[in-house]
Amino acid sequence: MGFLWTIAELLVALILIIASFLLTAIVSEAYRRRHNNTHVDDHAIFEDPNSLKQVPCPYIHDPAGKYISLVIPAFNEEHRLPGALDEAINYLQQRAVKDKSFTYEVVIIDDGSADATKRVAFDFVKKYTVDNVRVILLGRNHGKGEAIRKGMLHSRGELLLMLDADGATKVTDLEKLENQIHAVARKEFRLGESAASDSSYRVSDIPLAAFGSRAHLEEKALATRKWYRNFLMKGFHLVVLLTAGSGIRDTQCGFKMFTRAAARKLFTNIRLKRWCFDVELIFLCKWFGIPMIEISVNWSEIPGSKVNLLSIPNMLWELALMSVGYRTRMWKICS
Repeated sequence: MGFLWTIAELLVALILIIASFLLTAIVSEAYRRRHNNTHVDDHAIFEDPNSLKQVPCPYIHDPAGKYISLVIPAFNEEHRLPGALDEAINYLQQRAVKDKSFTYEVVIIDDGSADATKRVAFDFVKKYTVDNVRVILLGRNHGKGEAIRKGMLHSRGELLLMLDADGATKVTDLEKLENQIHAVARKEFRLGESAASDSSYRVSDIPLAAFGSRAHLEEKALATRKWYRNFLMKGFHLVVLLTAGSGIRDTQCGFKMFTRAAARKLFTNIRLKRWCFDVELIFLCKWFGIPMIEISVNWSEIPGSKVNLLSIPNMLWELALMSVGYRTRMWKICS
């Protein structure tokens, strides 16, 4: 009996040591990242491959220069990116033809790709000009969250849409998010249907966020996915609920739209660089009181996803960092 107690005590001691080490590592890393939201690209530029001239980057605090910006992060996407860009630009051009006041830009962020993603992106700049398509090169891989942050901070739109390079969500669904943002903006400011003709109305000045959602597809997905993937998904949702609270059923859909005022608050504060930046966005929306709208979008599985089982520990690590960083006030939120 004494031998069993000794084994139990050793196990408890080992668990406590591991837990203490893990907690120390989390606190240390959260402290190290306390200034990760600081933006230092004071002299960032876009390259124009046609004229070989350098075009100064706008910044999120500048007035909007376009109606909408599409922000597309890309990491080793030489095969999937062309199709997504063709679909997006064709749609945007059609809208511009029908409505002369509709202006747009597509901002592609190459997150340290090792393939021909950079060449593919610059081919589109050459074809459609640097005023409509722009490329930001991060040099080395930072993560999807950091790529989107950089894209958002250097976009010109009144509305800013983040979407994945795989084209899993049809770009036409942006109208669902766009229409809801305008509807809520009018309601928030009690402008009613006259808002569209009111010269003082600027949707860019009203902090709002619209999140595309695949939650309506969950029942079908549960029936077709492997049991362990469903278990991991449910576990991740539980951790997200404990970390950021309720409100959004599908936090990880890569199709999200923000007004310029919302993007200014959110992306000057975000610190997580990889998969869980979506959860941090929800946390910050709640902190600032930014209304969040969840809208069902069409979505299809595209081969080549970067998410796998090894992504789960990284997600949990980032959620732990976020929880410690904000709860201890190490991560200051700038308004």
